Amino acid sequence: MATTTNTSEHSSKVNFATPDPNDFDWDNSGKAFDSYKTDERVKLEALYDTTLNAVLEREIVSGSIIGLTSKEAVINIGYKSDGLVPLTEFRHMPDLKIGDTVEVYVETAEDKNGQLILSHKKARAMKSWDRVNGSLEKDEIVTGFVKCRTKGGLIVDVFGIEAFLPGSQIDVKPIRDYDVYVGKTMEFKIVKINQEFKNVVVSHKVLIENELEKQKVEIMSKLEKGQVLEGTVKNITSYGVFMDLGGVDGLLHITDISWGRINHPEEVLKLDDRINVVILDFDEEKKRIALGLKQLTAQPWESLDPNLKANDKVKGKVVVLTDYGAFVEIIPGVEGLIHVSEMSWSQHLRSPQDFLKVGDEVETVVLSIDRDEHKMSLGLKQLTPDPWGEILTKYPVSSKHKAKVRNFTNFGVFVELEEGVDGLIHISDLSWNKKIKHPAEFTKIGEELDVIVLEVDVENRRLSLGHKQLEDNPWDTYESLFALNSLHNGTVGKVTDKGAAVIFTTYGVEAFAPYRQLTKEDGTVAKEHETLDFKVIEFNKENRRIVVSHTRIFDEKAQEAKKAESGEREKEAGTTAKAVKKIKDNQEKSTLGDIASLAALKTSLEGSEKKDEN
Repeated sequence: MATTTNTSEHSSKVNFATPDPNDFDWDNSGKAFDSYKTDERVKLEALYDTTLNAVLEREIVSGSIIGLTSKEAVINIGYKSDGLVPLTEFRHMPDLKIGDTVEVYVETAEDKNGQLILSHKKARAMKSWDRVNGSLEKDEIVTGFVKCRTKGGLIVDVFGIEAFLPGSQIDVKPIRDYDVYVGKTMEFKIVKINQEFKNVVVSHKVLIENELEKQKVEIMSKLEKGQVLEGTVKNITSYGVFMDLGGVDGLLHITDISWGRINHPEEVLKLDDRINVVILDFDEEKKRIALGLKQLTAQPWESLDPNLKANDKVKGKVVVLTDYGAFVEIIPGVEGLIHVSEMSWSQHLRSPQDFLKVGDEVETVVLSIDRDEHKMSLGLKQLTPDPWGEILTKYPVSSKHKAKVRNFTNFGVFVELEEGVDGLIHISDLSWNKKIKHPAEFTKIGEELDVIVLEVDVENRRLSLGHKQLEDNPWDTYESLFALNSLHNGTVGKVTDKGAAVIFTTYGVEAFAPYRQLTKEDGTVAKEHETLDFKVIEFNKENRRIVVSHTRIFDEKAQEAKKAESGEREKEAGTTAKAVKKIKDNQEKSTLGDIASLAALKTSLEGSEKKDEN
């Protein structure tokens, strides 16, 4: 009883012992189904982990296609969930099927929806550069998908990289429509990589060329000069036509298309024309073939009139104009050259365009003909008489004519009296009075001048002409008009440190005043355009030179005034001297008179004294 009592008394205050933390099962969640011990749980988790791959984000892994939809591929990479990749990333694998193994890039192991995010495109891009460089080094053939057209070529997807396929590298023959290749999967070779800019250039043409190279070697080994082959026009340029001879190309140069002159091959041929050509030459090492078309027809020079010779007249059409002459077609394929010097008897430099234009029908004279070299020289001027044949009759010395100014030089003016007859007026023969530094100061191109023939040199075809000689030499008159010390009113020209020209407008002549002779009476120097009186201090008819002075005028007046004043003084001095002399003379006369009187008086006295003594 006592025990029971004790128990009931203490039942309301039971004392629980504090458990030891080391004995507490912390992994027990308290749930009825969670009955694994710690060591058992570790074993089970380790076993489970062996059934899954360890997935690290931003790595490339291999996966298997386990499903395909219309838009996506389901890929198992051995993770707890599968990933989805758009089918557009597999355009380079048109035969993709379930069970195929592909590489993918793990973008996110588990997004907010618990989804595994994969990318086949990024996986290809990350490995593409190694594969591209490896393919270039090993000269491998790669497969690519033609995505679109671009300027100058196509864009091709190779290992996920956008490579450039130039238009010239698509095929061995020119491609006119690039669009037909878009969307196709083709084989290529990588020909160039720019590591800095990540640019790749591929070629499909090189694969074809490798096959054609074998064919070319076989074809070239069978070629012979003079052999005639049928070819197809594959390309036309300004300098010739490229022909496809059945696996090997040849060049038909523009000069070998026709015996006649053509400006462009398109005048004769067009693309895809099939024509016969002859092999002119070939180089097996360089794989070059020179072709000819005109050689299949007769040489036109062989059909030229065999009796045609120098001095004969022929007609033709101007086909080409150059700086040095004109080419005239006599018959198709036969041309002659009219040199510019043979177009006119004039020695004045002219251009062929002054006489002819392309298309003109002209008559010419054969100057020379070389049938072996296929050359012919023609002339136009020979159809008219040489004006120098009667030059002495038509242009005798001292005869007067009108001429047109053609050209200037520093020493004179070239004029034309008629077609083929030119002459020179020396600068010194332009004017009697004007001092001309350049002929352009006196006349202008195209102006008409009156001239007089001074000299004729038939042998050298030269005429010396004059213009001033049409008038009398005014210096004969000036010699008396501008006599030394004569005074004239003139206008001062430009003043320099040496002096100034003085224009005597009334006579139309210029004189020169040295700088020191321009000083005026007030001490200042005469200015340009100032009108003053000048005195002639030098006249030279031979050199047509007149030297004048303004300073001398008032200098001489001052000297004359001074001289006059000096003369008055001398005159006054002379008058005074005369008066003084007169006075002195008078004084002397008076004194001598007095002395004589005294002497007479003394003599008289002495005489009287003697009488007294007697």
